[in-house]
Amino acid sequence: MGFILKIILTGIAALLLANFVPGILLEGIVSGILLALVLAILNAVVRPILIFLTIPVTFLTLGLFLLVINAIILYLADFILDGFSVEGFLNAIIFSLILSVVTYIIDLITG
Repeated sequence: MGFILKIILTGIAALLLANFVPGILLEGIVSGILLALVLAILNAVVRPILIFLTIPVTFLTLGLFLLVINAIILYLADFILDGFSVEGFLNAIIFSLILSVVTYIIDLITG
């Protein structure tokens, strides 16, 4: 039950954030929930592989390259989902950074 609640809350948060971050288009609550689900799957499967492959770059940039990895994950979600669109790399980084903070707060609240 906790996982489903986190996905729903993250989807709602993503939908609200898409209204404030330019270049991010999310077409409704269902697309927001699907985005949260796709991001959860991509973060569980693809992100560890990308982090492993980019360890030297991440080390040299003192971890800031992880923001680029988050943007890449968003672009993959854009490729997978029809109701989600990302325009601009900087917009993807800003959206992923804010969504990461909001998701962390959701995790703290839901336990």
